[in-house]
Amino acid sequence: MEAATFAELSAFGPLEAVHGNMDDDELRLLLPRRRVVEVGDARIGMTHDSGQASGRAERLVGWFEDCDAVVYGHTHQPEVTRRGDVWILNPGSPTERRRAPTHTMLLLDVAGRTISPELVDLA
Repeated sequence: MEAATFAELSAFGPLEAVHGNMDDDELRLLLPRRRVVEVGDARIGMTHDSGQASGRAERLVGWFEDCDAVVYGHTHQPEVTRRGDVWILNPGSPTERRRAPTHTMLLLDVAGRTISPELVDLA
């Protein structure tokens, strides 16, 4: 994404993001590689590239201690699983599904520290 596009999206309301491998240099300087956002009482870790599939859940939980969920991207493969008490979430992609069967996105309902994710199929 280009920094100008990010600025346009930010005009609609609060926007929390991390940079990814397809972002321009300006956006990579603006956004962190990893971040934690608080939604109500819940803590949600965010990163784009979670590394290789082997050991992914353990790695993500380790990167984001004390988080109730970790959201990652890069693979374009949707994931809604739990590792202990932590949700491991990948929204897939609403635009470039790659090897995923359909276009998807995630909705998160947050009440206190309870997170209820819903994978939305945009077929």
